[in-house]
Amino acid sequence: MRSRLIALILIPTMLGVLVGAQQVIASWNAADQYHRILDKAELSASITEVTHQLALERDLAMHYIAAGRTPEREEPLRAQFAVVDKAAAAMRAKAAAVTTDHGESAWTLSRQILTRLPEIDAARTTVLRTEVLALPTLTRYAAIIGAFQQFHDEIGQGGEDEALAAHVRALSALAKGREAASQQRGLLAAVASAGRFQSGELDRYMAARAQQDSELEVFRSVATQQDRQAYDDTVTGTPVDRAEVIRLRALAQAGQSGPIDIAPESDDDAGFWFAAMSGTVDGMWTVQKRLGSSITVQSRTLEDAARRDAIVAAAYILLLLLFVLLITTFVAQSLVRPLRRLRREALDIAGMRLPQTVRRLRETSDESTLTVAPIDVDSCDEVGEVARAFDEVHREAIRLAGEESRLRANINAMFVNLSRRSQTLVQRQIKLIDGLEQGEEDERRLADLFALDHLATRMRRNNESLLILAGQEPPGRWNHPVGLADVVRAALSEVEGYQRVTVKITVNGALAGPAVNDTVHLLAELIENAVSFSPRDTRVVVSTGRMEGGIMVSVADTGIGMTHDELVRANERLARVPEVDVSVSRRMGLYVVARLAYRHGIRVHLRPHETGGLIAMVLLPDALLHAPVPAYPRPTRTRPGPLSYAASGGQPPWPDADASASRWTPRTHTDSATVTGPIPVTLPASAADDDYLPIFAQVQSAWFERGNGGGATWGSAEAGWSAAQAVVTPSNAGATPSGLPKRVPKANLVPGTAETASAPRGVAPIPRLSPELIRSRLSSFQQGCRQARTRISTGDLPPFTS
Repeated sequence: MRSRLIALILIPTMLGVLVGAQQVIASWNAADQYHRILDKAELSASITEVTHQLALERDLAMHYIAAGRTPEREEPLRAQFAVVDKAAAAMRAKAAAVTTDHGESAWTLSRQILTRLPEIDAARTTVLRTEVLALPTLTRYAAIIGAFQQFHDEIGQGGEDEALAAHVRALSALAKGREAASQQRGLLAAVASAGRFQSGELDRYMAARAQQDSELEVFRSVATQQDRQAYDDTVTGTPVDRAEVIRLRALAQAGQSGPIDIAPESDDDAGFWFAAMSGTVDGMWTVQKRLGSSITVQSRTLEDAARRDAIVAAAYILLLLLFVLLITTFVAQSLVRPLRRLRREALDIAGMRLPQTVRRLRETSDESTLTVAPIDVDSCDEVGEVARAFDEVHREAIRLAGEESRLRANINAMFVNLSRRSQTLVQRQIKLIDGLEQGEEDERRLADLFALDHLATRMRRNNESLLILAGQEPPGRWNHPVGLADVVRAALSEVEGYQRVTVKITVNGALAGPAVNDTVHLLAELIENAVSFSPRDTRVVVSTGRMEGGIMVSVADTGIGMTHDELVRANERLARVPEVDVSVSRRMGLYVVARLAYRHGIRVHLRPHETGGLIAMVLLPDALLHAPVPAYPRPTRTRPGPLSYAASGGQPPWPDADASASRWTPRTHTDSATVTGPIPVTLPASAADDDYLPIFAQVQSAWFERGNGGGATWGSAEAGWSAAQAVVTPSNAGATPSGLPKRVPKANLVPGTAETASAPRGVAPIPRLSPELIRSRLSSFQQGCRQARTRISTGDLPPFTS
């Protein structure tokens, strides 16, 4: 087995890939690189043509300006425009073909060339239509030509041939030297036409001469002997010598105060100098074109050689691989078929059969019907042994999955059992505490009972969290929409530090009944976390806002926050339903929030607060929302609590352990949209409505009516006498242990009041309030006063808002 594997793997790998693949890749890459060098060399040749013709246009323009812009000098200048445009069109096409594959620098310079081309027309317009001087014209044209010539240095970038690199450096130096010589031609032609050096022209002329000498030194240092000889043979002759004599004469006359006469033997000094210096410039251009052609030929030769080497190496590798294939085919027949069968069935087990078995075990926990089908490989060699070993692994994986399923089911059952037992005890404890609260009159004891009540509420929520982690559905659901403000206040009632929470409800919406309990639990977990991990002297802000797709509820704190990595991991858990693992003991609230959000399609995301801490954003989708519930009457509960106090700004007047939304009872009211005119309030049969206030009724009192009906009215003397008598002789039912008189209900009714007069037409009677409700309201008032005194003493007053 081992020998066959070695023969199957090592022979084609060592002989085929290692020997030839690198050579083929390297040769082909080199060919592509030389092809790109060829493209750049062709563009460089076009640039050489354009810069030469553009330099001639510039020199003619300077001669035209210095001669006074005469028609005789304008005609050759306009003829040169056409020559430059033709050369520029060819250069533009080659520059557009350069891409980032040719190098970032080459691509940047090619874009610069395309950008600079329109400047030629602008320079021409300036020369023909303005009074610009010769030196600014020289500067403007020189900037354009200099931008073009920068590309010469990019030809050899990326190549490894030294001879090619030397030719590129020589070409660049000669191009810069020719440009300097051309500038001298234009400057001295302008001086000859004007008869003197203008301001700055002599310095510019000397700088151009110095640059020409410097670039020619560089050219001679990097060029080959053949290129230097070609330069000496080309840039020579009578025009070159005559140009040198005229140059020396001009420099000698520049130090004198008289006019410049650089060619005494000619009537046209500027034309004489222009023709003489053109011999030097044209000779340098000829050598430059020869160098560019040499670079192009050399690049094409190197490209062809590299591609030929790549093709030859690929052919050798192909022949070698074919030979190895013939050898290994026969050897591999005994291995390929069983290995393929083993691989196929192993992947099927790992990807489909085993996950399906594990999923079925988690759902049913029934292992009696599970069987492991062996892999269909019955050979006696090592492949068969591997197949049998994989069958054992398969059986062991199923066994472990069954044990894990049983363990998970047992843990969930323990969670549910313990939670149910604890939940029952907590409910009984809450009822007991409620009874103690109703009969307690001592402020301190009542405050302690409220705190104990709130702790019991938190214990109940923890039990519900365990049920959620165990996969249990909530025991009861709300069947009618509930206002968003009531949902938020219900969540606040389950938070111990609710006094530190500020609620800003700006969106009037209603939540679907089936999602109310879970949403209250979700918000309570987030608010509890914000309160627990923020300083005691700071506040947690719960606000709402309308967004596309639903309503956003945000919980913002200024606590310790999370690191970036912790925040990423937390949002990952919130984005999907996490598996219950050991980390649930540390972040149980996060797991509960994730499961509740997934159950109703709610999106929860955490992000850092600008001033520190976190902002938990909860997006309630439109699918969970209903039309806004009416502001009054709203859903009430079995006893007063934080939800009953909309005027408290989100701050319930006492801790309410019984604030979960599952204990709310619905009410039905007349639809006000179907009534016109003044809207009377119609109450249900139950008169013990803690949210009802007489101010909501339309009061049309019979006290102010006049008519012939029975009973006394305030307009009669008899009614006034009766009222006076009732006040003078009050009833007395004894005294209390404290010495205060006891009041007898309805013993001192004044004639004509609501009890004795007829009921107003169209108005429901005011319901009677139970003693428990009055006690609850007075306790609320007392608690609010105590909190106000505490805030005044500590200076913790909310900002005044009008």
